[in-house]
Amino acid sequence: MLGVFDFLILSFSLALTLTVIVPFTGVLVRFRANYNPKSLHLDTEGGVVPHTGPVVTSYIAMFGRVYRIEGWSGLYKGLMPTALSTLAVTVFILLFVDTDTPRHGKYRAPETGVLGTLLYSIAMLLVSLPSAILTYRSITTPHKLSYFGLMPSLRILLTPTERRRPWILYLTPGLMAAELLHISLVVLGLGPLRRLMLPRLSKPDLTWADLSIPKMVTYLVIVALSTAALTPLEVIATRLAIQRNHASSEYNSVSQEVEGDNDESAEFAGVDEDVIGLRHEADPYLGLVDCAKRIIDEEGVMTLYRAWWLTLFGGLASAFA
Repeated sequence: MLGVFDFLILSFSLALTLTVIVPFTGVLVRFRANYNPKSLHLDTEGGVVPHTGPVVTSYIAMFGRVYRIEGWSGLYKGLMPTALSTLAVTVFILLFVDTDTPRHGKYRAPETGVLGTLLYSIAMLLVSLPSAILTYRSITTPHKLSYFGLMPSLRILLTPTERRRPWILYLTPGLMAAELLHISLVVLGLGPLRRLMLPRLSKPDLTWADLSIPKMVTYLVIVALSTAALTPLEVIATRLAIQRNHASSEYNSVSQEVEGDNDESAEFAGVDEDVIGLRHEADPYLGLVDCAKRIIDEEGVMTLYRAWWLTLFGGLASAFA
């Protein structure tokens, strides 16, 4: 049971973490979500149409673009869903999972073997997926969202179909497949390799005598190589999460949006232009493979590796967690 002092410390640490993390996460989501096709493409009638959307080629450039167009409020888009989901998961862990003594201020999945960790990770995915979708959409929407206006925000972020049948978020084409494949690579691949090659790395009293430099170097090389598979899955998951589900006579069940569904009175965050470009709402991705193929065909294979260095850094850091 948390005491008052422990609760205040936890609240302060969460607030500080969100203050620092939210802008960088938001820029990452926008950078990976930005639709930047090759200079010429074909319209529905086969005519050649030049691309007129924003061309942003680096994470730093996207950071500057967000601040220039939307200011600090743009950098903190997604704060509320991130804060609420973080608080909910933290409370759940403290009450039902993390009942042991504190682990040096860090939380790790229960040590239940590979299968147990996989099931735990999938369960957490099922719990967090709707909030992740809302967070990604709140970051990438060109509209201003109220921090406390829940229903107006939901009318902007969700289609009428999604508001009537919220479980359809789990059926977003390809999204669950991308997330499950990502989890499987980490839990079934990197996890066992880490325990096999670096079993003592998590010891609190780790010394150099506990380390095998050749094994450590080998594992870090494997983590680096895994970035080639994990980064595309993260980019694809971002694209699919912001793709809205709709069913109507004019559009199929995976269309992003039907004209008139948005709140027409919603104010835009950018005065003269949007921060990012989004793929045409009438031509959605149909699944994981289709998304990967279209990204390569329309934008080039390197689009799948946007901010790959962040994925690499996360993998290297997790080796010592």
